Amino acid sequence: MPAPDPSTVRFPGPWEHLDVHANGIRFHTVQSPGGTPSAPLAVLLHGFADFWWSWRHQIPALTEQGYRVVAVDLRGYGDSDKPPRGYDGWTLAGDIAGLIRALGHADATLIGHADGGLVCWATAILHPRLVRSIALIGSPHPVALKESVLRDRRQRAALLPSFLACQLPWRPERRLTADGGDRVEQLIRDRSGPAFPRRDDYRDVVTRMRSAIRIPGAAHCTLEYQRWAFRSQFRPDGRRFMHAMDRVVDLPVLHLHGELDPYILAPTIRHGDRLAPHRHVESAPGIGHYVHWEAPEFTTAKLGAFLDDTTG
Repeated sequence: MPAPDPSTVRFPGPWEHLDVHANGIRFHTVQSPGGTPSAPLAVLLHGFADFWWSWRHQIPALTEQGYRVVAVDLRGYGDSDKPPRGYDGWTLAGDIAGLIRALGHADATLIGHADGGLVCWATAILHPRLVRSIALIGSPHPVALKESVLRDRRQRAALLPSFLACQLPWRPERRLTADGGDRVEQLIRDRSGPAFPRRDDYRDVVTRMRSAIRIPGAAHCTLEYQRWAFRSQFRPDGRRFMHAMDRVVDLPVLHLHGELDPYILAPTIRHGDRLAPHRHVESAPGIGHYVHWEAPEFTTAKLGAFLDDTTG
C-alpha cells in the first residue's frame, strides 16, 4: 500500500489552506476564507496521532462568530515540516509564539486537545504576553498531570502503559502505520465514548486519520512528542522544563472534559485548580476523550461563549 502524500490532508471545504513560516519551519494552517485578518485570533492545536481536521466543526462556526480561526498541523504532523528534532516543550511553545507573530497578531486565544493542550499551557507560561486565554480539551496542566501520575494509581494505569510503549525505537512507528494505520482506529475506539463509533461520520474520521499517520515521517514525529515527555523527566532539560511550568497561569482558562474519558481522569482535571485560579471546567456527559468530535455542538457553543467572554 503506497504511503499518502502530505498534500492529501488539504481537504476542500469552507476554509483555505495556507503555509506559514515560523520558528524556522513551515506550518500548514487552515482558516475560513471569511475570517477578518484584524479579528481576534484563535489558534486550534490538535492532539496525538491527529492533524488540523480535528477542528473541522469549529473552524467555520467560530469564524462566523467574528474570530480569525486558524487550525494548525503541529510540527511533524500532516503537511507541516517534519524536522528531526524540536519536539520538546520549549520548542513547541516557541512554534506557537512564532506562529502568532507570523500571522500578524499581538496575542491569541489558544485552544488545544491532549498534546495540543499541553502546548497551550507551555506557550501561556513561557510566552505570556502573546496569550490572551486558553481552552483545553482533556489536557491538564503539565505539573498537575505529572503529580497525578505519581500519586494516583488509576491515572498511572490509564496513562503510563501508552507512554512506555512509545519509548522503543522504530517498533512503535511500525505499529502505528501497520495495516493501513489500524492502531490509530483502535486508539480512537479505546478512548472515545460508546456512542462515537455509531455516529454517521465515524468511518470518515478514522479513514482520514489512518491515512494521515501514514504520511512519511508523521508516525515518528508523533512518537517523538511522547518520547521527550517521558524521557526528559530523567534528564536536566526535563527538570528545568517542569520547574518552569510550576507556576500559576493567571489567565482565563476553559477546560472541557469528557465524563467517560478513560485516558485523562476527572480527579486529574480537578487537581489543577491551584495552578489555574481563573479556570472553569465543563463536563460533557456520556463523552470520552474526543469531546470536540463526539459532541461538536456542545464544544463549539462552549468555545464560542468563552471567546466572547475573554475577548475585549
